[in-house]
Parts: sequence; structure tokens; C-alpha cells
Amino acid sequence: MGKNYDAAVLSGGICGFGMGATYNALANMDSITERFGPSPKAYFILPMVGAFAIDITNSIFITIFLNIAQSIS
Repeated sequence: MGKNYDAAVLSGGICGFGMGATYNALANMDSITERFGPSPKAYFILPMVGAFAIDITNSIFITIFLNIAQSIS
């Protein structure tokens, strides 16, 4: 992600994804930016990736695995 402030804020967001979902990532980023200042680039990138790529991909995989489970039983 780089070696600048935006990368640090994004890293906090990635830790938030590890704790749950997109809203946890945004809460982590809020905590960082309240203390050290804004990061518009991080707030643009993370919700796009989190909400779009991860949540939609997750729903596709769940549907695929449910269909596989139904065809087995």
C-alpha cells in the first residue's frame, strides 16, 4: 500500500475487515483520522473495495456453495 499516511490508515481499515465487516474497517479508520488528520484517499478506496468487491463476491460464493450442498444431498 505504500509508505505514507494513507497506507497507514488503509492498514487500520484492513484490520477492521479482519474483525468483521466494512463498518468495522471504517470505525478503525475513524479512530486513526480523529487523532492524526484526514485521509480522503483511504476513505475513497476502502469502502469501494469493502462494500463492492468483498460483499458481492461473498454473496456469490455463498450461493455457489449452497447449490453444491443441495446437489450433494
